[in-house]
Amino acid sequence: MHIAFFGSSLVSCYWNGAATYYRGILRALHQRGHTITFYEPDAYDRQSHRDIPDPPYARVVVYSGAHPAAAEACLHDARSADLIVKASGVGVFDDLLEAALLELKTPRNLIAFWDVDAPATLDRVHKSLPIPNRPLPGEDGVPHQSAMDNPQPAIAPDPFAALIPKYDLILTYGGGDPVVSAYRALGAKACVPVYNALDPATHHPVPPDPRFSGDLAFLGNRLPDREARVERFFLQPAAACNDQQFLLGGAGWRDKSLPPNVRYLGHVGTADHNALNSTPRALLNISRESMARYGFSPATRVFEAAGAGACLITDDWVGIDHFLEPGREILVAADGHQVAEHVRSLNDQRARAIGRAALARVRAQHTYAHRALQLELVLDAHRRLSTRLADLRNQPLLAHH
Repeated sequence: MHIAFFGSSLVSCYWNGAATYYRGILRALHQRGHTITFYEPDAYDRQSHRDIPDPPYARVVVYSGAHPAAAEACLHDARSADLIVKASGVGVFDDLLEAALLELKTPRNLIAFWDVDAPATLDRVHKSLPIPNRPLPGEDGVPHQSAMDNPQPAIAPDPFAALIPKYDLILTYGGGDPVVSAYRALGAKACVPVYNALDPATHHPVPPDPRFSGDLAFLGNRLPDREARVERFFLQPAAACNDQQFLLGGAGWRDKSLPPNVRYLGHVGTADHNALNSTPRALLNISRESMARYGFSPATRVFEAAGAGACLITDDWVGIDHFLEPGREILVAADGHQVAEHVRSLNDQRARAIGRAALARVRAQHTYAHRALQLELVLDAHRRLSTRLADLRNQPLLAHH
């Protein structure tokens, strides 16, 4: 099968948290015999912050992020693929790509939307829709009043909402039943989570690196729906544990006021992720607000850290035990106070035991090879269904006698 994939970037993780997810799943698909072309825009300085050269498992096509015609040329190039994918959050021409991809539909291919931030997408779409079952004037105590007396601001419908039912398949990298149910309620024909996972060839234990020595490290870019949770789960515990060393990595935090025991690392390229994961006593995972609310949305960092044998502390969200066992393979904190308690009580022996258990679990059940096999089964079922439906449509109607 040939896969055409429109995403943010395969070669750069700069302001692009989905990069390692793309790399893991596409490498695993390539190893199973599929060919891949990845189309990404030259935008947000990602090309000047490449982490890797063009990989052997995909042909990378970089197009201008300033000219719609460049994106349209890539769509023309992708038209013969067996599976054509538009990922969420490409960053430029998203509306154009989401609509134009559907024009490439034939009886022989599948068109999929791959949502790498489903909670945010669903929240955005829902906010643009009319409020369902709104009481009419005079009902349930609502006084009679002309709409002219109390005008409401018009909300432009999100253009993606009308496209959801037209895709053959919605794939997400998390969200579980809440995300599946929400997409189905919006008319999706099918929605299947393909969770983050571990690529053992890329993320694995390495010797400690003194650059990343400390008691607790957090790696994540500064984003609007993450910052308050970083303050609560990382900066407040750091202030409370002033005799321990905390490390903060990721883009955008340079002007943030930090406690004196927090060392800011700046952007940490993927070449240093194993060292960062293998060195501190513990790693912290902080979900974005929307992902924590939907649950079943483990960040890529969870599997990368576990794959390096790290002791991971995570904020609490529904579905953690679907991936790692709390207390034995991962530590869970409901708030910053519990993060501080974990940091104070954790010794090297227990940290290593938790890290070893997490490493064994993800290698056994949560690698991208597992996810690629799952995706193949899903796609094969949808191809068979599409072929059957096409055959039925082409059959002549039987005459009634």
